[in-house]
Amino acid sequence: MRPNPVQDVLTFLSVSAWTTAVFWLLLAGSIVVAAAASRADATQCSSRHIGIWLIRFVVGAMWWQQSLWKIPPNYDGLIYWMKQMTEHASISLQGRLVQDLVLPNIRLFGPLVYGVEVTIGVSLMLGLLTRLGAVFGLLMALNLWLGLYSAPGEWPWTYAFLVILQLLFAIDPPGRSLGADVLLCHRYRVSPLLA
Repeated sequence: MRPNPVQDVLTFLSVSAWTTAVFWLLLAGSIVVAAAASRADATQCSSRHIGIWLIRFVVGAMWWQQSLWKIPPNYDGLIYWMKQMTEHASISLQGRLVQDLVLPNIRLFGPLVYGVEVTIGVSLMLGLLTRLGAVFGLLMALNLWLGLYSAPGEWPWTYAFLVILQLLFAIDPPGRSLGADVLLCHRYRVSPLLA
């Protein structure tokens, strides 16, 4: 049977694994945070804020899902795509760095890539320090865009759109819409530059 988006989502949400349980906890956490943010600031109950919350959560879920095939110590998929970067990077220096520094030290860089992607996902799903999460996402998306720019079967605009989305999130942090950033700004007077 040919997969479709609905089937893929249902499969992702029902796989019996610890990662699925953590995802459900993050979803529940996001809902609890959204409810608390709406209680702390009545202006949060608008269609704009609800829409931004949904978009932020979906993008965070994408980062979360993409981190799952990089869970240490399995780096086969990550190594494959890094090798693609060595051959197809738009900037030869990037390809050389991946080949000469990252790949030989995959036991160091593999967990780092995994950890950064999990951090981005959790940041966006919970709306916590989303400007920082977006900057990490922007850097990761730039790396993918430039590194896989001419890889066979890859459409460079896919990564360009991810760069644009993360840049928008860095400029206007989505955690200010029904996210933990709302609570941080209201309760602890966290600087808007961080949240």
